[in-house]
Amino acid sequence: MLAASVVLAWDGVAPMADEELREAANGLFGAVSAAPDDEIDAPQARLGRALFWDARLSANGQVACASCHTWADWGSDSRPKSVDARGRQGGRQSQSVFNAMGASGLRWLGDRASGAAQAEGSITGSMGFAARDAIAPVLERHGHEAMFRVAFPDQADPVTPANYGVALQAYQATLRTPAPFDRWLAGEDGALDERQVRGLRRFVEAGCAGCHDGPLLGGRTKQRFGIAEDYWKHTGSADIDSGLMALTKREEDRFVFRVPSLRNAAKTQPYFHDGSVPELRRATQIMARVQLGRDLGEAALDELVAFQESLTGRVPDHFSPPPDLPSEPPLIAGRR
Repeated sequence: MLAASVVLAWDGVAPMADEELREAANGLFGAVSAAPDDEIDAPQARLGRALFWDARLSANGQVACASCHTWADWGSDSRPKSVDARGRQGGRQSQSVFNAMGASGLRWLGDRASGAAQAEGSITGSMGFAARDAIAPVLERHGHEAMFRVAFPDQADPVTPANYGVALQAYQATLRTPAPFDRWLAGEDGALDERQVRGLRRFVEAGCAGCHDGPLLGGRTKQRFGIAEDYWKHTGSADIDSGLMALTKREEDRFVFRVPSLRNAAKTQPYFHDGSVPELRRATQIMARVQLGRDLGEAALDELVAFQESLTGRVPDHFSPPPDLPSEPPLIAGRR
């Protein structure tokens, strides 16, 4: 729970009634809906699905997008840091691709403006190629040209790094995971249990939604990690990451990170930019301490964790290799 300000509603202020809470939650957040079949089956999304799961499209022929965004980890990576096709460890923990295309900027610094920009940039990153153009002959060699021509019918030469990015964005945009929380927002009282509703009330009244807002409960702003106290004193981080300052060189950006989405947070451990904390309960406790300056009791922790569990949706059926993908599943090491 990153929060830019503290609302001391826990201290002597009457809590909101359920319907008042639902009205406030709809205004602060908003629901996520599943992708319809026509979006999933669109040519660009179908191409993106094939590209996402094909490990042959990397410098060593063993790493796919799905190597660092796995089914078992709800589209994220259970390793603190992923390993690319050159055997290099990434700088920060891999976030989930589920619901991610609705965020304002991607990655921990928000330095990729879109899913297409992120995917195209991964060619020389996770995929390990020396140059972006190097992927085009690999795509053709492994039989993807026909799908590119269907997905981009107005282009004479559609097998390009830019179109690779567009197609992967189209696929990832379909990976949306509506959860019990969304049903509750829509008026289904039984979608959340009493403890989850109390957790939502704490989440709103404490000011957590000041940063974790919008349909993704995050992903829209950048905030300093460690407002009340230095984060690494509580996370046990081996290295102190300066955050956005590493890009901008501005002192005011020190320890500033993109606020992560809390969608599926109960399934996407480990937590924080360096994967330093393995448990959601501990991560919640740390955020209350370093952002709000509060020590949470056991009941408060139970409720806040329960609320975050209500944000867990089902892994989409089409988050899997297409049936006609002519390759083995990606080689994935280090799974828990």
